[in-house]
Amino acid sequence: QVQLVESGGGLVQPGGSLRLSCAASGRRFSNYVMGWFRQTPGKEREFVAAIRLSGDSTYNGDSVKGRFTISRDNAKNTVYLQMSSLKPEDTAVYYCAFKGGLIYSSIQYYTAKGAYDTWGQGTQVTVSS
Repeated sequence: QVQLVESGGGLVQPGGSLRLSCAASGRRFSNYVMGWFRQTPGKEREFVAAIRLSGDSTYNGDSVKGRFTISRDNAKNTVYLQMSSLKPEDTAVYYCAFKGGLIYSSIQYYTAKGAYDTWGQGTQVTVSS
């Protein structure tokens, strides 16, 4: 199995930046997709961004396009979420997710939380002055 550990959350002022990390360990896969989701109390978990190992394909949710960037370091088995121009409405618990093995060609499939089978414990991001 795969284990995911997120880090990098914290308190940041509006307009600021923060970088989240998600380190994967355990079973290795030749192909996988990793994603970031976020959730606030009483709301559904929302897709933020996803990246596929093969083809260098990424996809961002509409609410973060132009502000957030997902990237990966294969040597470290780590995925990053660089967040810029942060807004108070970005405040949430951010979760890392993983799906390995048979991967669909369309990365848009992985905007759904049901597409993933492994989740991290979450890291809190608070945007406030």
